[in-house]
Amino acid sequence: MAASNRLVLGPLVGAIDQGTSSTRFLVFNAKTAELLSHHQVEIKQKFPKEGWVEQDPKEILQSVYECVEKTCEKLNQLTIDITNIKAIGVSNQRETTVVWDRTTGEPLYNAIVWLDLRTQSTVERLLKRIPGKNKNIFKSRTGLPISTYFSAVKMRWLLDNVEEIRQAVAEGRAMFGTVDSWIIWSLTGGKNGGVHCTDVTNASRTMLFNIYTLEWDAELCQFFDIPMDLLPKVRSSSEIYGLMKSGALTGVPISGCLGDQSAALVGQMCFQDGQAKNTYGTGCFLLCNTGSKPVMSEHGLLTTVGYKLGRDQPACYALEGSVAIAGAVVRWLRDNLGIVKSTEEVEKLAAEVGTSYGCYFVPAFSGLYAPYWEPSARGIICGLTQFTNRNHIAFAALEAVCFQTREILDAMNKDCGIPLSQLQVDGGMTNNKILMQLQADILCIPVVKPSMPETTALGAAMAAGAAEGVGVWSLNPGDMTAVTCERFEPQINPEESEFRYARWKKAVMKSMGWETSEPSSNGNGGK
Repeated sequence: MAASNRLVLGPLVGAIDQGTSSTRFLVFNAKTAELLSHHQVEIKQKFPKEGWVEQDPKEILQSVYECVEKTCEKLNQLTIDITNIKAIGVSNQRETTVVWDRTTGEPLYNAIVWLDLRTQSTVERLLKRIPGKNKNIFKSRTGLPISTYFSAVKMRWLLDNVEEIRQAVAEGRAMFGTVDSWIIWSLTGGKNGGVHCTDVTNASRTMLFNIYTLEWDAELCQFFDIPMDLLPKVRSSSEIYGLMKSGALTGVPISGCLGDQSAALVGQMCFQDGQAKNTYGTGCFLLCNTGSKPVMSEHGLLTTVGYKLGRDQPACYALEGSVAIAGAVVRWLRDNLGIVKSTEEVEKLAAEVGTSYGCYFVPAFSGLYAPYWEPSARGIICGLTQFTNRNHIAFAALEAVCFQTREILDAMNKDCGIPLSQLQVDGGMTNNKILMQLQADILCIPVVKPSMPETTALGAAMAAGAAEGVGVWSLNPGDMTAVTCERFEPQINPEESEFRYARWKKAVMKSMGWETSEPSSNGNGGK
């Protein structure tokens, strides 16, 4: 195809969206925010032991390369000139922890995924050193409770349990990073001069980062006994970190980096104090912009860095309600129970009955996150009768996602004092219309979904395109294109909604205190 025949669309921006269950590369038009092309690859989750969740960092990286190359091929087929891609943004699953060797570029262990529970005993050991076992002791600095969820305890476990990592640390070969750091280091050259950095949003999920000073905290590193020289340099979410060193986009700057939930906040244009979004992915994450000051929650929410769009720009903070299992419950129905062949089928099963018929499903597979922070909880399905069938269980699974969202929204409303009048939503599960209607019914407020649901990737693209030295994407509200949306209005009476929510809370209580800290032997020494 002659270059003269190619479409001239003005500047384009790419986004690597590396999530828990899949990797995507998407290309947007910087002037209109239109999605031009994308490619997606599912990522394998490994469950080597009960409660353990791992991924292969090399598979993650390979999936990034594959998505970039395949998307570029698709653009060529559409006669869109890929030399117009002026920048690349990275959005990633947060907290997931990678340690690699700077001399070989090889990972020293599998990535420990955010919802992994192996660190429960590590958390308990750390809490014993704290007066009154107060899990919120560092909340005033980090915005986070001590929990299996965050990277510092995962890194601590790796240092305690993996000889190869201990050795690499002793010899000065080890590098620590969340998934964004691993991807950026590898894409900018890896062992040949790769840039070891992270952004403020990802750093704020490690428990080693002071969210006020926006720097690594020496005292926290000392408490977790993690050497500071392993840590990446912390940068803003929008600046040029380095250039792509291989593949179809060699030489293009990587200039945006946001943890996936922060990226969705930006992609949903939640730039004003009090604006919020809920993302339905593997887990469910409700973030509310609180402006330039961190607000500490009284109701079990986290305080996190929302974004810092430029080196000289102030950081904006958010309150976050985190739910571990949302889309993951649908994947579980498919892969573990085998009651559906595809995730789309769940919507069909649920629609056939239109009710859970008194069956409630609390998917506390990784304990309960916000607002309870109860690691001893485990999943339960209750209210079963001889009448219950797989349709009711599918419906109860979707309802569980909505009830969990209601719990974090209630907490958010209490912390903010001003109840949200509608909920902006995004993420893969929002394609499920039954789920969206259920969500409106259970919250008793309208649910608003943008017609382009890839807001996480859009946020990363906006940060990359707006970076100093790139300057192809304007973040001025006046320049933003109007977003078309689909609205779901509540359709049941609030009394029925309250009754179902009260039953859900009863089920949650029954899921708690299930697991004791020391895993019992299963008769064969756990081998």
